[in-house]
Amino acid sequence: MNIIGRGLLGVTDRKFFRKLITETAPGRALSQRFVAGETLEQAIHTAYALNEKGAMVSLDHLGEHVTDRAQAEAARDDYLACLDAIGEHGIDGNISVKLSQLGMGFDDELAGESLDALAERAAAAGTTVSVDMEESAVTSVTIDLYGTAQRKRGTLGLAVQAYLHRTVQDLDTIMPLGGHVRLCKGAYAEPEDVAFQSRGEVNAAFDRLTHLLMGDDRVKPAIASHDADRLEVARGLAGARTGPFEYQMLYGVRTTLQDEMLSRGEPLRIYVPYGVAWYPYLTRRMAERPANIAFFLRAALSRG
Repeated sequence: MNIIGRGLLGVTDRKFFRKLITETAPGRALSQRFVAGETLEQAIHTAYALNEKGAMVSLDHLGEHVTDRAQAEAARDDYLACLDAIGEHGIDGNISVKLSQLGMGFDDELAGESLDALAERAAAAGTTVSVDMEESAVTSVTIDLYGTAQRKRGTLGLAVQAYLHRTVQDLDTIMPLGGHVRLCKGAYAEPEDVAFQSRGEVNAAFDRLTHLLMGDDRVKPAIASHDADRLEVARGLAGARTGPFEYQMLYGVRTTLQDEMLSRGEPLRIYVPYGVAWYPYLTRRMAERPANIAFFLRAALSRG
């Protein structure tokens, strides 16, 4: 993430900005552009509509960094209900989870047990669980918890962040486990000794990892980017690939491009967040693409 993005994250942590976004009509309009609603019913409706267009989905019940067991168990139960709904409604999709939402950080054992329960339910629903990668401070424990569940269930996948220096070494551990690997650039503010800082460095790392993943059939690569140049690198490798792969994009981001890809029959999964805890997610989208701030300001001014 560049210096502008890190600065925006600092601003959005302030109470006045949070109130501006969460308690005004323009702020909520902005959230509705990138979040599928606050309820599971709304998320399933959105997922069905995307399936009708030819897209797969990954449903994310927003939340992270819970602080007690009751919250963590409630999050697990919400995801179990989501998996049941995916199976019941025949949705072509899976779920994405943050382990800090399941207790990682204060009770790693609980997080591991909950992840295993989700992986088991996913198998019953005929789908998978995608584990999000969070801040670099928890990368190692995330990989450990993922590995334990994946070896047992085989119904999971893991996100990796191209901007982290360690990712290429982490893949030596992750790829033998199979499953799917979502490659994204990274959306957290990290120091330079941990992560690449410039756009050029991050793009180069992303391309190197794309080559690595697309050339290995042990895993199903999921190239998660809205960057046309990064997508072209993946397309250039797709013809020589014998195993499955897919592209992934965020709900509400570059929808015209998404429609173009679907019209060409490209395998595309849309990451569909929902739930009441949408503010941290939304602010990371702003930090990744500051033009989203302009969208909010135009809406605010138009409403007087």
